[in-house]
Amino acid sequence: MLRDPLDRIGRYRPERRLGAGGFGVVWLAHDDVLDATVAVKVLSENWIDRLDIRERFLSEARLLRKADSSRVVQVYDIGELPDGRPYFVMEYADGGTLADRIEAGALPVAEALRLTALAARGAAALHEAGIVHRDIKPSNVLLRTTPGGADRVLLADLGLAKSLAQASGLTIAAGSAGYTPPEQAQPGSGIDARADVYSLGALGHHLVTGSVPGPPGKVERPDRLRTEVGPAVGRALLRAMEPDRERRWPTAAAFAAELDRLAEEVSDKGVPRTRRRRRTTLLTLTGFVVACAVGATALLLSRSAAPKTLRVEDGTGRITVEVPAGWGGQLRGSGWNPKTVGLQDGTEPGLVVASRLDRWQDLGSAVDGAFAGLSEHGDVTGEVRAVTHPGCHYAGSRAYSGARWHGLIRTWDRCPGGHGSLTEAALTSAGGPGQPQIYVQIRQESGDDETADGVIGSVRLKA
Repeated sequence: MLRDPLDRIGRYRPERRLGAGGFGVVWLAHDDVLDATVAVKVLSENWIDRLDIRERFLSEARLLRKADSSRVVQVYDIGELPDGRPYFVMEYADGGTLADRIEAGALPVAEALRLTALAARGAAALHEAGIVHRDIKPSNVLLRTTPGGADRVLLADLGLAKSLAQASGLTIAAGSAGYTPPEQAQPGSGIDARADVYSLGALGHHLVTGSVPGPPGKVERPDRLRTEVGPAVGRALLRAMEPDRERRWPTAAAFAAELDRLAEEVSDKGVPRTRRRRRTTLLTLTGFVVACAVGATALLLSRSAAPKTLRVEDGTGRITVEVPAGWGGQLRGSGWNPKTVGLQDGTEPGLVVASRLDRWQDLGSAVDGAFAGLSEHGDVTGEVRAVTHPGCHYAGSRAYSGARWHGLIRTWDRCPGGHGSLTEAALTSAGGPGQPQIYVQIRQESGDDETADGVIGSVRLKA
């Protein structure tokens, strides 16, 4: 039941209150025109006559819009209520926050590191746009599920954010206990992007240990609070939380890269390679392939010379893939949207072929199939490296080098239901330029790395 008498917020119909901060209330709302669920932030009634607070409220919307990144909550619209209160409309993060995720305690170490790395890449996007967040903490890191269950990690709540030019001369202390660097807690010291690096280190410390870290200079080593945290992880997090900012990671991107490396190292240590090769037959994938148009179905196109394989192509004829004949139940070849993996919004050639397309999006269902999608913009490898599949076990990554493609392969297993394997690959042309790139997903109910590599190696792209 609504607590405020808001029947409408512009064209948006409020459904329930999501939360409130210092200056605004956030509502879950429905856009009846576009038939979409959104989040709407409205200035609180008690601040309606404060012009300085109103400007600060609107500044958050402008900064979110300025960031213009898939790693930061998107602003769709802005308006004003009849009583003069401003509001702005944002994408709705249906997966909650990292604060929700850690209510039950510390996360698995590799998962904690990957989530922190994703948040750090969001901060890096802000810094590239000339913005410092100043309040990164679990409740300000949102999760939005993609079809199939993978999480997008989004930075939100830029109520304390400033342009880096303004931040250099800040005179007012701000931030949250446990996440605030010493220079931000001392009025007049000025801050830069390394203030967010400190907060990101505190975020990672919290996710790994399950508790908010102590004040600057008195932070307990994570490996002393949790025995399975290795010293390398502890050193990386503590470097981010150095009281002297000159000794921290120089950028959020550098910190993210180290966290990704450590996450893979932790996973590799937990799963010996000999076992991981068997487990690739137990991985499960749904993820981003659902970006292919649901209504576009077609018969398989042609059988290859080998009777045990089948060659298919997308609707444009640009992408062809060869798969085991038993996977050839149905084909969709009408394209995909690379935005689903964090790349540029649009429609690119893509196809999915599977034994049962109606099961492709369900991690708990048995299915064999493959997806291949073209991307001519951005860094597919970087985005694929950042993907998480909640509930699945990450079994590590390896380099791929074939006659046509080079790239990164990642594998997952132990997903809900225990059905099959998940293989993801980010590919670029062997010996060629960085573009175009191909993103591949493979689900196998039974199989191995060789089968996955055979499918990957069969991918062809026509000019």
